[in-house]
Amino acid sequence: MREILIVKTSSMGDVIQYLPAVTDLHARVPDLAVDWVVEAPFAPLARLHPGVRRVIPVALRSWRKRLLSLSTWREFGTFRDTLKLARYEKVIDAQGLLKSALLARMAGAPVAGYMPDSAREPFATRFYANKYRVSWQMHAVERNRRLTAAVFDYRLDLPLDYGIRAPDPAEDAWRPEEPYSVLLTATSRDEKLWPEPNWIELGRALNRRGLHCVLPAGSDAERTRATRIAAALPHATVAPRMPLDALATLLERAQCVVGVDTGLSHLAAALKVPVVAIYIATEPGANGVAGGRNAINLGGKGQCPGVAQVLQSLAPWVA
Repeated sequence: MREILIVKTSSMGDVIQYLPAVTDLHARVPDLAVDWVVEAPFAPLARLHPGVRRVIPVALRSWRKRLLSLSTWREFGTFRDTLKLARYEKVIDAQGLLKSALLARMAGAPVAGYMPDSAREPFATRFYANKYRVSWQMHAVERNRRLTAAVFDYRLDLPLDYGIRAPDPAEDAWRPEEPYSVLLTATSRDEKLWPEPNWIELGRALNRRGLHCVLPAGSDAERTRATRIAAALPHATVAPRMPLDALATLLERAQCVVGVDTGLSHLAAALKVPVVAIYIATEPGANGVAGGRNAINLGGKGQCPGVAQVLQSLAPWVA
């Protein structure tokens, strides 16, 4: 069997946006075994795709914080040895960064990636044996698909398919039995946040339509904010902290999802759940949620969509 390695380490949204390229690969090159190097926190996402044979976690973010630690260099050595276990035909650096290019070279196989004018860090392309030009005007999902199709020289005429399913749900006592919506109120930067009064107004409208509201939250600050919003709603629950595969299960069984500019909004789109993504500080054009008619992007840089606009977008799925 032919073996290849994908290097796409982060962030959450970037990892999710590469999943359709894996689906394409298996449809067009069925005798291929695909391994994937990804930052450890996002490894559960890569494992959701049945076409990924082996996920190889890397901890660059953690290692940078403790470069002088002996354990860091031991972990790095283990990672390097793991890359050499397989005889890869080629490596695709789908990240286009210097750090990802260096990781790709460690596998000891020819590295394919973007041309300098297509890569996020042009210097990274010095480490590639084969380079391909892919327009920046495309959505990130399509850029990933086009790069991978160019590397293996197949025609890209397949429908968009992330190719993943969430695990079966565990017996969680906290999970609402009634139909529910998921509100993704947290994001990486405060400037991307939707105002709390808007979330409360939206949550009450969804409650009136028979939907319980579930609010995932990670950090203490996120949980504090989610708790304030949930406390103002008649029917709402702040979800306990959970790994990404469990969050995928929560999202997949929701009637709808509303989120800000966050990786979990992309995960909802990948799972074919109706999702409305709210953009306030960034433009959704090349990086908005992509999932056909089930994925709707609202707003943009300097814009703040209102509650009525969100509810109108949800109308096909929320009575």
